[in-house]
Amino acid sequence: MKKYNLYKNSGVEWLGEIPEHWEVSRLGKLLNPRSLNNRTDLPLLSITREKGVILRDLENEEENHNFIPDDLSNYKMIRKGQFGMNKMKAWQGSYGISDFDGIVSPAYFIFELDSKVEPKYFHTSIRSKLYISFFGSASDGVRIGQWDLSKPRMKEIPFLIPPLQEQSAIANFLDDKTAKIDQAIAIKQKQIELLKERRQILIHKAVTRGLNENVKLKDSGVEWLGEIPEHWEVKRLKYIANIVLGKMLCNEDKGNYKLKPYLKSKNIQWLNTDINSVDEMWFSEKEMLEYRLKKGDLILSEGGEVGKTCIWNNELAECYIQNSAHKVTVYNENISEYYLYIFFTIGKFGVFDSIVNRVSIGHLTKDKLSNIEIINPPKDEQQKIVEHIDNLTTKIATAISLKEREIEKMKEYKMSLIDGVVTGKVRVI
Repeated sequence: MKKYNLYKNSGVEWLGEIPEHWEVSRLGKLLNPRSLNNRTDLPLLSITREKGVILRDLENEEENHNFIPDDLSNYKMIRKGQFGMNKMKAWQGSYGISDFDGIVSPAYFIFELDSKVEPKYFHTSIRSKLYISFFGSASDGVRIGQWDLSKPRMKEIPFLIPPLQEQSAIANFLDDKTAKIDQAIAIKQKQIELLKERRQILIHKAVTRGLNENVKLKDSGVEWLGEIPEHWEVKRLKYIANIVLGKMLCNEDKGNYKLKPYLKSKNIQWLNTDINSVDEMWFSEKEMLEYRLKKGDLILSEGGEVGKTCIWNNELAECYIQNSAHKVTVYNENISEYYLYIFFTIGKFGVFDSIVNRVSIGHLTKDKLSNIEIINPPKDEQQKIVEHIDNLTTKIATAISLKEREIEKMKEYKMSLIDGVVTGKVRVI
């Protein structure tokens, strides 16, 4: 990477030396506040950490968790080329130059840029990792996930200004380089998805057909299963395992109760148990006997992504379940891990979704789960199938992990490149 011929001290410890011909200014001198409203004819916009200012997708429930009032007359107008900021999440990078004319929350800051700053350059620079850290230093925590930006401290954040021609060159250079990096990342992510699909196909084939390619087949009588080995049985789950729906939430000691950790739907991932955040509630002695997890128990999500399944491997010394999850304990003549993979296949084929009521939030009741028709090979075959799948999935997991590390390195390089260019450590013209 090329460097500039001459550098000078920026006077800002975090920035160090900068190109001699660059200017150090302050955001207070470059940002002119704007606060116009009563433009309900304009589209509603969002300001996000990931993309800056975007058109709000009113059909996307995941995006629209914030309340939208009927009267938008006090919403602030933002013009194309203006800078918008969610002041409560500026420390995360929720700001950017708008590509649209629109309206945003009245709680947001809107600014017009000084003429000495080119908007695309400003957007690229201000959203770099370095500047996000400046906004963090200018914010004060008020509650989890939201810090209030101090306007006086924000005005003092330093900003580097090359000549306008150089600003445009920097913005164009970074647009080109980051687009190529993003394309390479997208290719890696597609490869990961293909590996996951491959894993799903291999698991499905192994658990429904076994490992003998020449085995005689018969019609299972179950639509999603199709043909299965002739000597395998089809049974309802209640004849293969004991099923317990977890305990309703209890937030108080009702007399000699004990406070214990429990799992709920959010702790259940496909094939993995997430214990990064485990809550506690009160259990009686009798309830502890009923709801306690034991090694090898399968845990199925009762709501949300219904049927999502993991296996309990004593990740905690003691743990229980809440009623957003089922505990499935397979009987001794069966292998828990085999049915873990069966449930994975059932889930990925949409079988769980097909049997729940989707008028509102789907719920996989104990009755519906108990009566699912499921295959039941001999125990020795279950064990061989599990060993086969474990071997295959370990190899695939290694390949996925490698590609994920490559993606992280690309993202780190992208951030490092942007930081280097916008602070003058790397010369582009």
